[in-house]
This record gives sequence, C-alpha cells and structure tokens, in this order.
Amino acid sequence: MSYDFDLLVIGAGSGGVRASRMAAAKGAKVAVIENRYLGGTCVNVGCVPKKLFVYASEYAEKIEEAKGFGVHGQLNEFDWPTLRDNKTREIERLNGIYNNLLENSGATILHGTGSIIDAHTVDVDGKTYTAERILIATGGWPYKPDIPGIEHAITSNEAFYLEAFPKRVVVVGGGYIAVEFAGIFNGLGADTTLVYRGEQILRGFDDDVREFAVEQVAAKGVKIQTQCDIDRIEKLSDGTLMCHMQSGGRIACDSVMYATGRRPMTDGLNLEKLGVEMREDGTIVVDDFFRTRVPSIFALGDVIGTPALTPVALAQGMKLVAQQFDGDTSAMNYDNIATAVFCQPNIATVGLTEAEAVARCSDDITVYQSSFRPMKHTLSGLPERSLMKLVVQTSSDKVLGAHMVGPDAGEIMQGLAVAIKMGATKADFDQTIGIHPTAAEEFVTMRTPRG
Repeated sequence: MSYDFDLLVIGAGSGGVRASRMAAAKGAKVAVIENRYLGGTCVNVGCVPKKLFVYASEYAEKIEEAKGFGVHGQLNEFDWPTLRDNKTREIERLNGIYNNLLENSGATILHGTGSIIDAHTVDVDGKTYTAERILIATGGWPYKPDIPGIEHAITSNEAFYLEAFPKRVVVVGGGYIAVEFAGIFNGLGADTTLVYRGEQILRGFDDDVREFAVEQVAAKGVKIQTQCDIDRIEKLSDGTLMCHMQSGGRIACDSVMYATGRRPMTDGLNLEKLGVEMREDGTIVVDDFFRTRVPSIFALGDVIGTPALTPVALAQGMKLVAQQFDGDTSAMNYDNIATAVFCQPNIATVGLTEAEAVARCSDDITVYQSSFRPMKHTLSGLPERSLMKLVVQTSSDKVLGAHMVGPDAGEIMQGLAVAIKMGATKADFDQTIGIHPTAAEEFVTMRTPRG
C-alpha cells in the first residue's frame, strides 16, 4: 500500500522534532503536526525560559556577594517587562530555528491539530493524511486540582507571560518545577511561600540532598510550609488572592502558581477507540521499540511516562529512528541519567540515591560525603554551603551515585555522569588529580567514609 508519509509525527517538541529530522535525513518521507508552537515545552514554557529567569534571579545576591570583594553597587530596580519581553524574543528566535531545522531536513510541517482516525490515518483540521508509521510525541501539560477558586491560579506556562510581577507569591508543589520557580520569584524580589502537602519537598532525590537543599533554599528567604495544602482560593475586591489552607490558616498573595504535576497530552487522539493501552495516569504503554498495542502507532517522550527530561526525549527520538530505519535491535537504556534542579543553590544528581543503593545492595554500601562553604563566600560573607556525596558499592568499589547541592552543580555533574556511565570506581575517582581551587575537586579528594 502507498502512504502519504513514511512517518507522521504528532507533536513538534524535543522528541518529535528530533525523530522527524533524523528520519528525514535517512531519506524517509516525514511530516510533523503541531497546533501550538515549535520546540514544545522545553523551548517555549520549560527549560529554556526557566533557565533565563534563573539567571535573572541570581543578580540581586551577586550584588551582595560583591561587597566582600570591595565591589560596591546597589540594585536600583527590577523591570519585569524587560526580562519577560527579552525572553519572549529569544523564544521566538528559537521557534524560527526549529522551523528551519525541520524544513531544511526535508520534513513537512503541518500546522493544526492531529486526530488519529485509524492505524495509518490522521486527520489534521479536516484534512486526512496516511502514513506507514504514526508517532505520538505530544508531551505533557500542567495539572491544576479542582478546588474552589482554582481559576485564579496560574501554572508555569502562564508564569512566563505575567502582565505584572507579583509582590507576594504562593507556589504550590514540592517537585523540581515548584522549587525552581520559588527560587526565581524569591530572587527577583517577591515574598515567596512554597506550600507542599507532603512531609518533605523534592521527593525522589537523595534524602541528604533534600534536607540540605531545604535548609539552603529557606536561608535565602523562601518560606517553606510542608504537610499543608490550599482548600480554596478567594479573590478579594482589591485583587488580593486569599489562600484558605486546609489547616484553617490563610495566606494573602498576588499570585498563586501550581506546580503539582503534569498530565499526558492525549486529548482528541482517539487512543481508547484505537485500542492503544494507557496507564491510570494517562501515559501510553509502549514496548522497547516505542510501539503501542497498535503495531503502526508509536509514542515517545513525556507521554509514555519515562523520565520527563528533554535529553531523554531527544535520545528516544534518535533511538526510534535507529530502530526503524537502521536495523537497531537494542532497547533504550535509562540507567544513570543525570539531572539538575536549577534552584538556588543548584542540585545535580546521577545514579542511585543512598536509599536506592541500600535497597539494591543491602549493607554493601559505603558513603562519602562533604559539606563546606564555597571559597567565594569566605569573602562574600554569605552563609551558603555546598554538599557533595558519593554512593559506592563496597565490594566492587563501583560508584553507584553522585549528588551535589551547590553553585554550578549541573555543569559539574555532567562530567561525572560520563564516568559513572562508564562504570568508574572510587579508586578511579581517587586517582584523578583535581583542578584546584574548585568545588568540583572535592569529588576526587573525598577519602574518608561517612561515619
């Protein structure tokens, strides 16, 4: 049978664009459908604009740091429209780059909303297209709970485009998005409260990292309230948002931002009707070749429930193309994926947490840990501290996990991720000569196991 396309991709986010470009480069006839913006969450309302906001949020503290070095200045004002609009222009530039990348690869861009009609047919705003393979790469969307007054709350999507910068903010959630935005708002001058219903924020990270990060984030001014949640949001006549807490307390603010999870964007795809299996949380079930229960329909990225990270979606896109067009028969490897949280100070991690290592290796674990004041703060006078931690399997000497809280943690952890992915041992770390004076050298100079 003759099809319009060899590969028809629904969603022009990181994974969809990478798969489209790579398949087109292999000579496949490819089309990608997008109804919003090219680049997906990461480029438009995720990693990229968030990191730009993080940079902005750090300047006020840098002015304070400078005083101890004899450099005196003051923060005269923060102009939110300048940051917001400069960010938007950069995003628009990146949208253009993604458009050019797709077009130059030979892929066809179909602007509209895709709906799968059958195993080989997709409707795009009333026009149908056929394809040998259909790839779902629609990503996720922020979730807000159904409580009274929730229409007054925003998500991270809207935070990038606020008309005015709020003086008082309540961020709801305990994951990395909530913690990052709490740091952004706080650093830019807002009175910031982070509310989380659980016992401790940053669930899933190493426990020592969580406790240390909470101390550091709170020391910078973020008010963290755990084991509490908002019962309803009331908008007062003066525009103030009053958060009525389940505990009976109240918090007045100008903006409430929910970062309480994301849901897969599968609305309108007709997946149930087609027989595509989905989990309770709405993620799509796929095999090692990203194939759903319908053999010609594939899925990748945040929509399949693997780690919701841009580099994971990019790797999946390349793996899918290798499997479909190059004869690759291997599965995607999700071990030792490095990640970072761009709060203040940064968090970065790769490999197993201590709890995960203990669960896997029982008492065959040795932990090396160091906490110290970064060199620059010996003059700045700021109280910020850093934490570094290595989790090692005692019998094999293999490094199972590395964790850090401190400046440039993400930049430092990328190199360690290569070593750990290659199976480095603690002896390999010990035999590596450090770069002095840096914080990073602590990872190769820790010799004494934690007591």
